[in-house]
Amino acid sequence: MILLKNSMSRIFILSVFFTFSINVTAQSDSIETPNQDQYEAGKKIFEGVCKACHTIGGGKIVGPDLQGILDRRTEDGIIKFVQDPTSEGVTLMPPQDLSADEIKSVLEYIQNYTSAGDDTNNSEADDSNEGMSPIIMLIIVIIALFGLILLLTSIKNKLKKHRGLPTETVFESITNFCKVYWENKKAVLITAFILFIVLLKIAFDFMMGIGVVEGYQPEQPIAFSHKIHAGDNGIDCNYCHSSARSSKIAGVPSVNVCMNCHTHIKEGANTGTSEIQKIYDAIENNTPIEWVRVHQLPDFTYFNHSQHVSVGDLECQQCHGNMQEKTVGQVAYHDELNKIQQNIDEGIKFQNPTLTMGWCVDCHRQKEIDMEGNEYYTEMHKKIKNDSRYKNKKITPALIGGLECGKCHY
Repeated sequence: MILLKNSMSRIFILSVFFTFSINVTAQSDSIETPNQDQYEAGKKIFEGVCKACHTIGGGKIVGPDLQGILDRRTEDGIIKFVQDPTSEGVTLMPPQDLSADEIKSVLEYIQNYTSAGDDTNNSEADDSNEGMSPIIMLIIVIIALFGLILLLTSIKNKLKKHRGLPTETVFESITNFCKVYWENKKAVLITAFILFIVLLKIAFDFMMGIGVVEGYQPEQPIAFSHKIHAGDNGIDCNYCHSSARSSKIAGVPSVNVCMNCHTHIKEGANTGTSEIQKIYDAIENNTPIEWVRVHQLPDFTYFNHSQHVSVGDLECQQCHGNMQEKTVGQVAYHDELNKIQQNIDEGIKFQNPTLTMGWCVDCHRQKEIDMEGNEYYTEMHKKIKNDSRYKNKKITPALIGGLECGKCHY
């Protein structure tokens, strides 16, 4: 009876521990921002309209910092000013086409910004902590298994002591188990075979990983943030990568393109003047910014940006992911690309790592060619439409020669 009570007490303690852990997690997940709908609406308006000139707790960019704005002005006064800044003699800020309710939602967002942890640094930290590290998971599993061995050994010794048999330590129990197992030749042979298969799989994965560059994100000479430029300020990808629609390569912007904006914007929200000063240094010294290339194909591979962007009508995000949510350039993961709405709508699902040949083939087999109003291959499209072999078929690049070796390799 005492033995049963001791065993049950251990199980009860473990159950309480896991239950408490689950409850803490559930409670932390259940915390919500007050007026969530209004907060989200305000966030969307702020990022689309206000953030180009204003920060919240980040210092002045063009317009004043908006943190604590309701402590300095009344709500009605703010609404009147935003809708007509000239009423107070301000000409730098144009009147905003926002209703009173929309402005109130922005104020709700500003008011709860810090408590909601919705700043750039926190959002990046949340992204980096999305998944648990495999090493941490392995350590947790090892600790859990060791705890289980201790628990089972303790129960076994209690049973042995109750029956008047000699007890064993944890080390003695493991040693005796291994000794009995080693004497079983059949079990040893099966284990060796399984181990061989595992090692063979590890070697195969290692060799198949050569040349796979998913997630490659080199440090750049300037801490440029796509999130701030393309995301927060809504700058179109083609403004900086202007040759993507008309050339083989997308290219990187010259210093002159950077200065179109940074003639007026001389201080960043995150890095102050230190990083922007590097642009001015490049202008003054008449030297180019030596950006590190991120997407690098082998020399024997031919790829043309304009053929895919202009002719194939692909959006940047379909191959590069949501760069407006990232900082420096990165080779997107194929799982990430499978979540892009345009790829989902067009039925494109990548099975192979980004920038590998299999990744290109995945798209060539699934992407449907738009033959209406596409003047690049007028004659070819005309022949395909009149060819009975292609009738009622989904016309993909693979169907009309997109898998021929000579199309992509010299």
